[in-house]
Amino acid sequence: MRIQPKKSLGQNFLTDQNIRNKIIASLELKENDVVLEIGSGKGELTQAIAQRASKVFGLEIDKRLYNFLTSAFADTGRNTEIINKDILKLDIAKFLKENKIKGRIKVFGNIPYYISSPIIEHLLKFRDRIEAIFITVQKEFAARVEAVPGSKAYGSFSCFTQYYTCPRIIFNISRNCFKPAPKVDSSFLELKIRKEPAVCVKDEELFFKIIRGAFNQRRKTLRNSLEEIVSPDTLNEFFARFGLDKNIRPEDLTLENFAFLSSYK
Repeated sequence: MRIQPKKSLGQNFLTDQNIRNKIIASLELKENDVVLEIGSGKGELTQAIAQRASKVFGLEIDKRLYNFLTSAFADTGRNTEIINKDILKLDIAKFLKENKIKGRIKVFGNIPYYISSPIIEHLLKFRDRIEAIFITVQKEFAARVEAVPGSKAYGSFSCFTQYYTCPRIIFNISRNCFKPAPKVDSSFLELKIRKEPAVCVKDEELFFKIIRGAFNQRRKTLRNSLEEIVSPDTLNEFFARFGLDKNIRPEDLTLENFAFLSSYK
């Protein structure tokens, strides 16, 4: 069946078999693994996962592809289930409970670039039920997620993901491996869920408020960007404690720095 990708859904079908093989190898699937796949597409990777894992739930929002996949996997046994649902509207904890899945799962997906951040944020709400997330994203976006303090790519989303996960770019993917070819290259990104957050924080809401405030205007110094959130006295004490320059910029601060700063408030 010939199905043309929908631009409105950000669809780019992976056509390179070598990359498919590398993805499957990177998932390190075991016989008892349960996988939630975001965007099953035409089902090539769904089938490969089903051959190695205990169960695969394939989410496909496109009704055309859902109908195709439902028919294609009708006779493959009980370990593959295709679901016509948007990942952003799926309560993963409730879904797993309804399907009597007790352990933590792996999440995999070739996701639309324009909703990469919302999908990651949504998945991390259910991090206690997820072992690791494997997603194909825009190369530049992956660099932001993995970025270290002091680099231009480092920002609030870097801090957010690194607080909850250990991010790793497994390999890059040329735009020519997709149809239609996107305008940018991609990266296959792993987000391994931490057993505990990267740093100890008393108030997570305040912690992230400070991080967002710091990076909201990254050309400003930390002192100026946080002037409405943190008092000058607190900042002075913070600078003295860590021996930091008063004109330091937010991209030079570590998660430990932000955690300590939030504990002063």
